[in-house]
Amino acid sequence: MGDYIVVLEAPIIVRDVETPDDAINVAVSKVAKALNKEKLDFVRVEIGYSQCPVCGSPFESAFVIGSVGLVGIYLTLKVFNAQSLEHAERIAKAVVGKALKKVPLKVFEIKELHNGKEEEGVEIDDNNGI
Repeated sequence: MGDYIVVLEAPIIVRDVETPDDAINVAVSKVAKALNKEKLDFVRVEIGYSQCPVCGSPFESAFVIGSVGLVGIYLTLKVFNAQSLEHAERIAKAVVGKALKKVPLKVFEIKELHNGKEEEGVEIDDNNGI
């Protein structure tokens, strides 16, 4: 049995926003509210980052077209007593999925903890350029 830090990636759609900053604020608020409703205040919510296809520099994953925004969110949580990386992934998706119904969750990164400290992790890339 091992302990893991699992980072999930989630796309959040928000409506009636004007700027990427507005979209980020609404998305973080929406996700935090859903997590708090299920008493999942131990899940850390962060803005995702994308990589510019031209210059390669990272930027916040928030896009607004019309008045609809798409924001990439990273959700980080510790999973204790998992039997394997795959088991930790399933546990994390089940826990967060309970609050964020109908939001596709994808593993961004998993790191195993040894004696409470992070060790080298496994980064799941799936050719998305991040």
